[in-house]
Amino acid sequence: MGYAEYVVKELRRTLAPLADTDVADGARAYMKNIAPFLGVRTPQRRATAKSLFKTLDPPDSDTLGHTARLLYAQQHREFAYCANDMIAFFIKCADQDFLEKHVQDLLVTKPWWDTVDGLGSSAISPLTIKFPNMRLIETWNSSDNMWLARAAIQHQRGRRSETDVDYVLEICARHSESREFFITKAVGWALRDIAAFNKPAVRRYVKEHPELHRVTTREAERGLNR
Repeated sequence: MGYAEYVVKELRRTLAPLADTDVADGARAYMKNIAPFLGVRTPQRRATAKSLFKTLDPPDSDTLGHTARLLYAQQHREFAYCANDMIAFFIKCADQDFLEKHVQDLLVTKPWWDTVDGLGSSAISPLTIKFPNMRLIETWNSSDNMWLARAAIQHQRGRRSETDVDYVLEICARHSESREFFITKAVGWALRDIAAFNKPAVRRYVKEHPELHRVTTREAERGLNR
């Protein structure tokens, strides 16, 4: 049995007893029926997955990517969440090609905001610090696929004062006329995050872009009013 297959087998074995049909039904409805759920609560899932990861040898970059892909291919949504947890746990094992070789495909595998944003935190933000790849972010940002564009918009979330504010605002500006909810929300969150440490930049951006959707400006205002 290969590394990836072992991880999937162990997670299936250890998560199954934690399943709750009421939790599963609620999660599926909340996520607009994007996939079925086992019904394992987040703290239990994370603790169970972490216990397994601690027993594993660190994988090489491609093995990490292959394991994440196999987890994403499972029927229940929790396995995709475990894949993101595993990437975060073993992020030091991911090489400079990991985003383009593996994460790009994961972003468009049964995509919804939960997995896309999870990959942003677990893989995209940390790896674009370690291995800056403006070419890839530009490719995603200009893609017709809204999930790739959303990943580009949010690729520096969580960096606070280390954020390249000018570049993030430049990315956001290319979507200022968008009326796609998941894009307008992503731009709003990017502005809200920047407002936490640079309110003048956000005020200036909103003033210069009166065409912004109300969803975007509402999120920006939440940051400005903190």
